[in-house]
Amino acid sequence: MNTNTTAVEADARIGAEADIAVETEAVGRVVAALQYAQVNELVAEFVSLFREDAIWTTGHGKRLTGRDEIAAFTRTVLPGAFLGSGNTAEYEVVHVLFVRPDVAAVKVRQRYLTLAGEQVGEEGSPLYVMAKEDGRWLLTACQNTLVVPE
Repeated sequence: MNTNTTAVEADARIGAEADIAVETEAVGRVVAALQYAQVNELVAEFVSLFREDAIWTTGHGKRLTGRDEIAAFTRTVLPGAFLGSGNTAEYEVVHVLFVRPDVAAVKVRQRYLTLAGEQVGEEGSPLYVMAKEDGRWLLTACQNTLVVPE
């Protein structure tokens, strides 16, 4: 058995690693856009990040199916949540698993903070499954989870 890596194999591996880095950055931009839309209470921008047939389970267990249902829910909870409240949100991508080149499972650390940076409430640990369609990463299946202190 030959265990030597050929130059072609090495080039392919380096190319694949570069592709993963580019796509990891791209899914990170979706998470950043989600955070921006939430903090700025931009319902249409928030909802536009989801696939038409997306599913989302909120941190309190409410299941939402499809962009229309996600939009209806978001219109009731997002306006008034941040602007003028003295609070903000911070979303940090902590892990990305590419199930396929066009499907990623993205684990996020979600914190709500005062403008001074002090945490408000419990931390969240969402999992976002994203699919790449027509060159754009979209939220497809999402589960928000509250982290219970130990």
